[in-house]
Amino acid sequence: MKVRTLVVDDEAIARRGVVRLLSGDEEIEVVAGCADGAEAVDRIRALRPELVLLDVQMPRMDGFACLAALAPEERPVVVFMTAYDSYALRAFEAQALDYLLKPFSDERFFAAVGRAKETVRARRLHSASGRLLDALLQASPPRPAPPPAPAIRAGGDAADDVPSDADRADAPVPAGGWAVRVMVPRGGRWTFVGVGDIDWIGAAGSYAEVHARGEVHLLREPLARLADRLDPRRFVRVHRSAVVNLDRVREIQPWFNGQLALVMEDGGQVIVSRRRRAALEAALGQQF
Repeated sequence: MKVRTLVVDDEAIARRGVVRLLSGDEEIEVVAGCADGAEAVDRIRALRPELVLLDVQMPRMDGFACLAALAPEERPVVVFMTAYDSYALRAFEAQALDYLLKPFSDERFFAAVGRAKETVRARRLHSASGRLLDALLQASPPRPAPPPAPAIRAGGDAADDVPSDADRADAPVPAGGWAVRVMVPRGGRWTFVGVGDIDWIGAAGSYAEVHARGEVHLLREPLARLADRLDPRRFVRVHRSAVVNLDRVREIQPWFNGQLALVMEDGGQVIVSRRRRAALEAALGQQF
């Protein structure tokens, strides 16, 4: 099944150029093109594309407002395309998969599209696995209610579900030890991925996207909960939406406004926010 794709850019020439590049990919079906965010919202709801290549600055409604207008379950995989580098961190906070800075090379473009296709396939598999699991649960006898959750420590609140950098570094080892592999859905079954093969993990609402050796696996588990099972000496939260495996970092590059960009072994790029930069430097024992 081809990946249904929407191209959104207020410049007709740029829009046609992206469509031309995609025309050579037999796995992509361009379902429409849009000139602004408001039109894109209508097309996304009507056509249900799985991938959107989205400009940032547009008349009537920009790319960020477009995403904000959509409910989480309506949002497709998003790759931003823009001539402005100042929106990079905001794009990743909006849980975009990638950020293409115009003018971009064909190689960079197709690398982003390739990652997007992998993510779409992972979502499809996860959706099918979720439907199968729901059917099995409905057919199973009811289970007794779980015991009450432990009380929140004094002064705590719901925000404690996302540990601070200090909490993470000093986290006690779980009773069974740190996870050595993660179970992921694949083609209607479940397989295991060794934690050493994980490049990075991104947040996707209440899901986690596990990027491992060029593949993307979507888990029905929040990023914070999954991170709690991983060794903090090896896995570091560099952004509220990203945890990286330090062993799989290929390059560290200066970014904008005091941020850093990590180039991972799978070719992906993960932005380190200014707030999380100190945690990365402490984990590596090196200041940048």
